[in-house]
Amino acid sequence: MVATEDDPATGSANPPRTADGHHIVVDGRKWRATDPGIPDKLRQELVDELMAARRGVRAGESDARPRVNDAKHALGERGYAWWEEPAPDELDTRITATIHALLRKRDGKTICPSDVARVVGGPDEQWRSRMDDVRRVAAGLAADGTVVITQKGEPVDLATVRGPVRIAFGPSAS
Repeated sequence: MVATEDDPATGSANPPRTADGHHIVVDGRKWRATDPGIPDKLRQELVDELMAARRGVRAGESDARPRVNDAKHALGERGYAWWEEPAPDELDTRITATIHALLRKRDGKTICPSDVARVVGGPDEQWRSRMDDVRRVAAGLAADGTVVITQKGEPVDLATVRGPVRIAFGPSAS
């Protein structure tokens, strides 16, 4: 195990990690660590959504458990191991979960596909290689009405639009 370190952002102690850094150890149990490739601002948004969803579980909210699941997938704590190359369906699950978690956290605001790519894409500039995957998954979610793809505030077809777009919850969002 790696020694416990203080987190300068929160002032609290981080739990010890395994030697490979892939897991944290809490009360003798190993738990998958959050993907360290997620930029701090986006990681904090996802952690905030996870904590809100956990409070919802305690309050008996009907949508809370799926929200916890989405946040944990987005953070890399569930699903494929973030340090390995995912199968296409596993990557799609994490992209979908990330879209849902960020949209819930931003509560009525849109998200940029590049934010999703930055969460699932790995450290540094590797996220750019995930943009086509994010756009493909977002197009599928738009086709079933879960999300709406917009450009300058107007709904657009992701297959034909050029330039920057935003993602918002659609009419059939859960």
